[in-house]
Amino acid sequence: MSEAQDLVDAHHHVWDLDVRPQPWLAEPGHGPIRRNFSSHALRSAATRPIAARRLTRTVVVQCVASVPETRDLLALAGSDPLIGAVVGWADLTTPAIGDVLDELRTGPAGGYLRAVRHVVQGESDPHWLQRPDVERGLRAVRERGLGYDVLIRSHQLPQAIRLAERLPELPLVLDHAGKPSIARRELTDWAQQLRTLARYSQVRCKVSGLVTEADHDKWTVDDIRPVWDVLLSAFGPDRLMFGSDWPVCVLAGGWNRWAATVEELLDGCSDSEIHAVLAGTATTFYHLTPAPTKEGTACS
Repeated sequence: MSEAQDLVDAHHHVWDLDVRPQPWLAEPGHGPIRRNFSSHALRSAATRPIAARRLTRTVVVQCVASVPETRDLLALAGSDPLIGAVVGWADLTTPAIGDVLDELRTGPAGGYLRAVRHVVQGESDPHWLQRPDVERGLRAVRERGLGYDVLIRSHQLPQAIRLAERLPELPLVLDHAGKPSIARRELTDWAQQLRTLARYSQVRCKVSGLVTEADHDKWTVDDIRPVWDVLLSAFGPDRLMFGSDWPVCVLAGGWNRWAATVEELLDGCSDSEIHAVLAGTATTFYHLTPAPTKEGTACS
């Protein structure tokens, strides 16, 4: 499959509850995903093409604050040709952060570690990303050529803006577009802050996780389109990347319904713009290598 036909899912998760509990799954409404999900299950779920592209590469993202989970994700990337990169976790606040990152990068399959993430959306400190120990950790991330996935809620966007301003050489990607309040149709403040963040050239944004910010049962493309319009005008297609947030998206329709929605949102974009959103931006940000060409290694 040629690069022009690639489809990269820049954001998905896997977990085995027999190996590692996921405490967040105990939250109300998470019953449908309170079970094991593997990368093979993703292959089975992701059957719908987007703009005639089928899934060829993915980025698997951490779920819990656990270095052992990151090691497991790296091992998975080393054994599963669908996975092209890992967004892992390490304690940014520890003085040993550089040593931890070096150990991960030089360990088995450590070359797949391309970024780190912390669940900032769960931190009550409104200045968590500006804490001196966190900034020290993020500088260690930058010094090792890694990126940082920013997981926040919309009210925390000022933290991301300050981070982009203070660390201009750290590649950033905003997960789930900063989780706008789609269900409540409260987008004005989010849009203003999102546009401010987009002024910083090192920032990219994932078109992911939006359906679970909408009404899980009643959302339509028209609910998502106002968010898409802001993202497209603020970042442009060359700084947007498609992500499914699988299997969390199962709560609001699943992989294939989100794929159909993205294809509809892309209607009117040029071929080069579609390629950027569906593969190019993620490939560049996460330094993805070409997808394997052996028969059976890519989704079909």
